[in-house]
Amino acid sequence: MEGWATRLATLGQVVRFDYPYMREGRRTPDRQPKLIEAHKLALADARGNQRRPVVLIGKSMGGRIGCHVALEEPVSAVICLGYPLAGMGSSDPKKRRDAVLKQLSTPILFVQGTRDKLCPLDLLARTRTEMSAPNELFVVESGDHSLQCTKGQLKAWNKTQDDVDLEILQAIRSFVAEYTK
Repeated sequence: MEGWATRLATLGQVVRFDYPYMREGRRTPDRQPKLIEAHKLALADARGNQRRPVVLIGKSMGGRIGCHVALEEPVSAVICLGYPLAGMGSSDPKKRRDAVLKQLSTPILFVQGTRDKLCPLDLLARTRTEMSAPNELFVVESGDHSLQCTKGQLKAWNKTQDDVDLEILQAIRSFVAEYTK
């Protein structure tokens, strides 16, 4: 996330934080209520007394928890880098993490790789039609859950991962400009 923090800083102030389990060096994430509370506290700290547009952006679980926070806190938009729609790659509809998406009214941008087993694009397409929030999708061709493209595909395109990351950043820039006017 260091690289993304640097890239995103070209768009505005970036405030990073770690969830309690990460600060404590544990591998197992805390339960969802504790994650949401930690995210809300980080948002309040970042906001301070200012009332400027705020966009929550998170990778995987961070994006999912950001969606939950957006249900409770006013934010301009949410950006999810690799949303974990199908928990642990499960095809079981009961394990889908789509309820929060269907409750959202905050605009959301999904940045998803075509090789992301945690978010098959056909499932995301179905979910997006069931959402009431304005939502957009930027597809990273050959990208995995971390949005990393295969070396073979990069070579075929005559691109580097940095080139792809800059394309993602441009999609984020356009989305943010639309929802933070």
